[in-house]
Amino acid sequence: MTTRSKAFFLNGGAGRMLCSIPALELYEQESGDTEFVIVCEGGTDMFKGHPTLDARAYDPWHKNLFKDVLKNRDVSYPEPYRVWEYYNQKCSLAQAFDIELNGKGVRELPRPTMKLSKEELLVGRKLVNEVKEKIKKDKLLVIQPFGRGIEIIDDTPVDHTARSFEFKDLKTMLKKLEKDYAIVMMSELKIDLKGEGLKSEIAMPEGLNIRQWASMIKYADHFLGCDSVGQHLAYCVGTTTTAVHGSTFPINVSYPDTENFNVLDLGQSNRIYDPIRITQEESTNRHNESLMAMDDKIIEYVVGVVKGTLIHTSDDEEPEVGTGQQPKVTDDDDTVDAVLENIADVVDAELNIKRSK
Repeated sequence: MTTRSKAFFLNGGAGRMLCSIPALELYEQESGDTEFVIVCEGGTDMFKGHPTLDARAYDPWHKNLFKDVLKNRDVSYPEPYRVWEYYNQKCSLAQAFDIELNGKGVRELPRPTMKLSKEELLVGRKLVNEVKEKIKKDKLLVIQPFGRGIEIIDDTPVDHTARSFEFKDLKTMLKKLEKDYAIVMMSELKIDLKGEGLKSEIAMPEGLNIRQWASMIKYADHFLGCDSVGQHLAYCVGTTTTAVHGSTFPINVSYPDTENFNVLDLGQSNRIYDPIRITQEESTNRHNESLMAMDDKIIEYVVGVVKGTLIHTSDDEEPEVGTGQQPKVTDDDDTVDAVLENIADVVDAELNIKRSK
């Protein structure tokens, strides 16, 4: 019996595309299928420049795609969200793709390969340097506060999926972080921060494509974000990151066991899992809607982790709520005393910090 080559149809956003890359690379190496192709329903941006997958990637609007490419291949629609290990929090999104494509269970995977061109790198570096010079700061922070679920209601950003920062918390964090960083906001949502008491301008570049954003993040000193594409880009390019999660499990959608990648889980004790692309229960969103809300102590903690004045260390074991374990604090900043006073309360607030060694 003749085995036909595969045509993998991929949909979803850029972060999902990035997470598919390690599984596709392994399929290329292990399957013996030398003629497989990838059809990217959201566009091929994440595969541009890849040493092997770029030539296999097609947009669905490619001329004569069916006649010339698909007709003699088996069409496959991998759906990682419907993998048992994924919806039972046994693996990451990338590993779920690997299970779907290669069927070898949960295994360690390399970082997704993302090859930025010289032009893309120069654009990112130029923008970072321009913002630093304008704001007169030596360090730059890229922050992505909002996920795809964000919308404006009565002039206020609201995310019913509880994946985005609360607007009031964002403003408080920006005021604290602008003391040390020039700040670039990565957001499709345009928000007006005038009159919010900020002393420095928050840069909000327009017209950048996703690969240029990856370049900016590469040259940034730190990335702070929610469960959205920015954290995946930061992981790919190796930028030190703080990722804050509410309704989603970090093991599924982030990188909690990665060096220089801090994962703060605000929803760990109170979330109800919303199995995306499986069910749609309104009651779950209602229950989870406040998971990303932070009090002053948690905001201070997040800022401390970003600035490096708070470093999670517990002999390779994650501190559990109420155990009395405390993060180590350096003493090179005036805010340290205040942070120390708040550590116990932060732990009581059930904030989970992960930072691998």
